[in-house]
Amino acid sequence: MTQIVYLNGKFLPIEQAYVPVLDRGFIFGDGVYELIPVYSRHPFRLREHLQRLQNSLDSIQLDNPKSVDEWSQLINEMVRQADFEDQSVYLHITRGVSRRDHPFPKNVAPTLFMMSNPLTTPPVTQVENGVAAISAIDNRWDRCDIKAISLLPNVLLRQLAVDAGANETVLFRDGILTEGTASNIFAVENGIILAPVKDHHLLPGITYDLVLELAKHHGIPISIGQFDESRIRQADELWLTSSTREVLAITTLDNRAIGQGQPGPLFRTMYGLYQDYKNKVMRNG
Repeated sequence: MTQIVYLNGKFLPIEQAYVPVLDRGFIFGDGVYELIPVYSRHPFRLREHLQRLQNSLDSIQLDNPKSVDEWSQLINEMVRQADFEDQSVYLHITRGVSRRDHPFPKNVAPTLFMMSNPLTTPPVTQVENGVAAISAIDNRWDRCDIKAISLLPNVLLRQLAVDAGANETVLFRDGILTEGTASNIFAVENGIILAPVKDHHLLPGITYDLVLELAKHHGIPISIGQFDESRIRQADELWLTSSTREVLAITTLDNRAIGQGQPGPLFRTMYGLYQDYKNKVMRNG
């Protein structure tokens, strides 16, 4: 079955989708993106994702080419055309095509690209056993709150995990926990969820928000702040969260056990709450 994508106003087979070599996304990585999970053909928290997209566009001084309603219609049409119920919609905007020069070009139309792939969630073995992670110094740029397409630092840091046979790289900046290369990170200490404060050093995750909402609704205590590396390494539990990986327990960090070296009780509680919310709310729009 041919995959249908959207490019600059047209739905077309992916084999026919081409971008000029002078597109600033290709030349400079000058653009932003969003990834929207879809459950039973219902985009999850679409308004929140579109607001995060707007924040990223504002941060790079690129006008949003569409209104919220226009984006909603377009994304829903992309979802309708896909062959699968659970999807991951990728939305990509660059500053457009112009001669290679660093300053912003004038009167150039942005490039809009969108595609949908099957939403693949973690296998049962990872949920039951947890995953391994390594750590690294967070050497990315200073505006990680922008969901920019220029992801080379994240790619290199994630490859460190792949090369080590691990699932994720947990990042520390000046000794303080920030996030993973493609996830938010939570710790648990004495029954309290430790959540890094949302600032410009980490991406404001939509799943991050949901985890904290579920915790508050069910009376699980939360502490939001800056947490040093030694405290994270000594935590009772460590989790990673993202739209595609949902909530996963990290059971080893740099080959050393976190807590008892297996998914902890608060993780199992949160995982159950997340799945219940997904089936009752996300799948019903």
